[in-house]
Amino acid sequence: MTDLLKTPRTTMPTREEDAGPEVRRNTSPVTVEDRLAVAGALAGSVALTFVLFGWIAPFDSLLGFVVVAYLLFIGLYAVLISLDENRVAVRDRVTAVVWQSLAALLLAALGFVVIYALLRGHRALGHWNFYTQDMSSTGPLAPLTQGGVLHAMVGTLEQISISLAITVPLGLMCAVFLNEVPGGYARFVRTVVEAMTALPSIVAGLFIYATVILMIGVDKSGFAAGLALSVMMLPIIIRAADVVLRLVPGSLREASYALGSGQWRTVWTVVLPTSRSGLTTAVILGTARGIGETSPVLLTSGAAAGVNANALSGPQTSLPLATFQLVTQPQPNMITRGFGCAALLMFLVLLLFLLARVIGGRGPGELSRGRQHRRVLASRRDVERMERRPQRFPQPAAPSGTES
Repeated sequence: MTDLLKTPRTTMPTREEDAGPEVRRNTSPVTVEDRLAVAGALAGSVALTFVLFGWIAPFDSLLGFVVVAYLLFIGLYAVLISLDENRVAVRDRVTAVVWQSLAALLLAALGFVVIYALLRGHRALGHWNFYTQDMSSTGPLAPLTQGGVLHAMVGTLEQISISLAITVPLGLMCAVFLNEVPGGYARFVRTVVEAMTALPSIVAGLFIYATVILMIGVDKSGFAAGLALSVMMLPIIIRAADVVLRLVPGSLREASYALGSGQWRTVWTVVLPTSRSGLTTAVILGTARGIGETSPVLLTSGAAAGVNANALSGPQTSLPLATFQLVTQPQPNMITRGFGCAALLMFLVLLLFLLARVIGGRGPGELSRGRQHRRVLASRRDVERMERRPQRFPQPAAPSGTES
């Protein structure tokens, strides 16, 4: 009994001195076995496909070779994983490989498009006249040192500016209406917007051509093309902005209402600043949709070989339309100019995304350095003004000495 009382209630195991260094635990979800399984499945699929196409079946299609090799790769990978894992793990690993391979395929397709356009058009991009001249005095057989796409650049910038001036306020106001004024009419508007997101571009061009050009009598111009692009961009901006505004937490609205703000004051000072980055992305998505359209511009603006800076009168060419016209020519130099025009259009879209990142990249309440400096200066002026104000109540007098 005495020995039991002397025994401590809790005991810790003694540390073994000869246990060796501590082994670092691998927390990565991808193990060495997974890499070996992927490499073995890839090598086996390629070898089996070579045997199938070379010795067994008379196939010679490159696309068929890739498809068969990919299917064999998925099958062999599932077999190799099933040797060490259960059914649930096999299903999870195979699904992950399929999705990652599809993402790699899309990235490869995007890279192929960009690199192919740059390779075909780099000879035209290397000349300054490509950016400073138009095609009004350039013939089909002229060298690349003559002519350019200045007229298309001016037309694209003016047309997309007109479209943004129309679609940004209308799209954001419509998105705010759909979120802040629920009801049957809002549901009807949302249904119409969702249906218009799949509207063919040729229909938008025909709509503006029939209503604005034929009925109202407006000439073919950059303004009419901007209206046609607005029809394409507006549902994209409304739909994307609607989704972004739905993600604003309801607690922020409730806090604003609790402080005494009205509904529209809450929208202006709380909802819109909170979703600023998402709204900027919505505008960029709509811009990317409209800046690459060709058929609405061809129907409503026509084509011009020279610079037309007046968007209200005369035909005006855009970068997509100039690309279409140049690549359909039989002359090699004209085709090179067309691919250079396409590469320039891609650079313009990239610039828009960078501007959107700079404008909408900061979170709600995060100020830039300039705004922080102005906020500090305003605070100092407020302190100085408060110090100069006359005191409303006099300071109490100092207590006098006590009588002896």
